[in-house]
Amino acid sequence: MTGTPLRVGLVGYGLAGSVFHAPLIAATEGLALDTVVTSNPERQQQARAEFPDVRLAATPDELFARAAELDLIVVASPNKTHVPLATTALKAGLPVVVDKPVAGTAAEARELAALAEERELLLSVFQNRRWDNDFLTLRKLLNEGELGDVWRFESRFERWRPKPKGGWRESGDPAEIGGLLYDLGSHVVDQALVLFGPAASVYAETDIRRPGAETDDDTFIAITHTGGVRSHLYVSATTAQLGPRFRVLGSLAGYVKYGLDPQEAALRDGLRPGPGWGTEDESLWGRVGSGESPVTGGGRAEPTLPGDYPAYYAAVAKALLEGAPNPVTAREAAAALDVLEAARRSAREKVTVTL
Repeated sequence: MTGTPLRVGLVGYGLAGSVFHAPLIAATEGLALDTVVTSNPERQQQARAEFPDVRLAATPDELFARAAELDLIVVASPNKTHVPLATTALKAGLPVVVDKPVAGTAAEARELAALAEERELLLSVFQNRRWDNDFLTLRKLLNEGELGDVWRFESRFERWRPKPKGGWRESGDPAEIGGLLYDLGSHVVDQALVLFGPAASVYAETDIRRPGAETDDDTFIAITHTGGVRSHLYVSATTAQLGPRFRVLGSLAGYVKYGLDPQEAALRDGLRPGPGWGTEDESLWGRVGSGESPVTGGGRAEPTLPGDYPAYYAAVAKALLEGAPNPVTAREAAAALDVLEAARRSAREKVTVTL
């Protein structure tokens, strides 16, 4: 890519904006972090310290007043703001990246998608965990037929946080779109659909376990895919002993992988993409085999491919500059929201929901 980089306005500089979006945007050829929107003085100082040339705006209105000076808007603010901010950006003629979940409902996601299509603008959803190291490795194994026909996919995104941290992510107000179902659930459902195709039916259990918690903090989702694979997905803040991140069972072999992709921890520690990015120690590799537990040495170690979050924004830049495909469409995100809405209904009504 050559020429003047695309100027990016980033709305929000909390966890999503400061840890994920800003560093990845700054590391992407063809993109330049132009403006950060935050009204928090400490976050303004943080943004200026990390990116000395960045411009600051206290409100999205200040940003949109300069819409002609920008080429892309990234929405990394609280969930309830995703739809109104993305709508404003699209109506201002600007392509948009929106953090997950793109909306509170599948219908809203499809309305956004239709608006973007009408305006012929990119609308992409930041589903970064499609570029996790274990996910990339599993896709390779599936493409090579190592596991045979997959029968069951188990995916866990578990934490041990016995005391609520508070904030909008753990708010019981439905308008905030908080809780683990829509937070970590957005990741595990998206991964399952990418790997094994559309959902035919959904069953779920959601619980509020911790004293003082206001919204779901321990959730299970079962998806039966149209192709016959069953996905069992666990998201929890109350898991005292963490299970495998992936356990995939097929007709020829299984794949078991423990531990989280290292990229988030690296970004939190201030590390930035470069040589060796996304690699993990050989001791953390998963195992492929049959007939014996991986804990007792069953199977063979499967080298984990490097995680590659930078690939998402590289794909966004290529889509805008060269007309390449959108890496994650809003209609794909809407399909995941169909499952999340079905899961919420299933847990509430204690039924299996057919899609």
